[in-house]
Amino acid sequence: MEITSEVAGALYDSGCLKFGTFRLKSGVLSPYYIDLASVLSSPKDLCKLADIASQRVKQIAAKDRIDKLATIELKGALILPSIACRTNMPCVVVRKETKSYGATGRTAGSDITRGERILFFDDVVTEGLSKVEGIKPLQELGATVEHILVIVDREQHGKEKLEKFGFKVHALAKITELAQTLVKDSKISKEQGEAVLNYVKGL
Repeated sequence: MEITSEVAGALYDSGCLKFGTFRLKSGVLSPYYIDLASVLSSPKDLCKLADIASQRVKQIAAKDRIDKLATIELKGALILPSIACRTNMPCVVVRKETKSYGATGRTAGSDITRGERILFFDDVVTEGLSKVEGIKPLQELGATVEHILVIVDREQHGKEKLEKFGFKVHALAKITELAQTLVKDSKISKEQGEAVLNYVKGL
C-alpha cells in the first residue's frame, strides 16, 4: 500500500492525474484523466515514479533476464530514460511511424540484436492494443518481449487481453487503488473517488 500511496501522490501532485469530466479519444466520458507529460513540470515526482518503476524492473530482472527496456512514443518515452539510468539498461523508443530520412526505421536509441529480451514500458494500459502495436516492431527485429510494465492499470480489461497473448503485465497501481488512496489522504473528495469506482464497475 505504501507504493500505491507514493504513486498516487506523485501522479496527483504533479498534475498527471486529474479528476472531473473528460471526453476520451473513444468519445466516452471519464471521471478522471491521466497525462504523464505533466510530470515533467515536477522533477521530484518524476524521480519518485522513476525510482519506483526502476525497483519493479529490478525485481522482474532478478527472475527473468532483461537485456533492454523499450517503449513507444510519446508518453512512455518521457520517463523511460530515467528508468534506464537507474537500472543501467539500454533503452529503445518505438516510433509510431517509420522514419524515412536521417536515422531511418521504426526504432530509436539502442540497436536491437536478435535474441535479446526486452521489457516493454508504458504509462497506462487501457485496452492493450497499443502495446501489441508497439511490441510488434521489436519482435520483427528478433527481440523477445515477455514482460510489460505500466504505471497505471486503468482496469479496462487490457491487462487480461495482453495476458491472453502470453505477456506478463505488471502495474505499479490500479486506478481504483489510486482513487481510494487519494480519498483516504484527503486529496480528492469521497464523491470523486466513488465516481472512479463506479466508472470502472460499468466497463
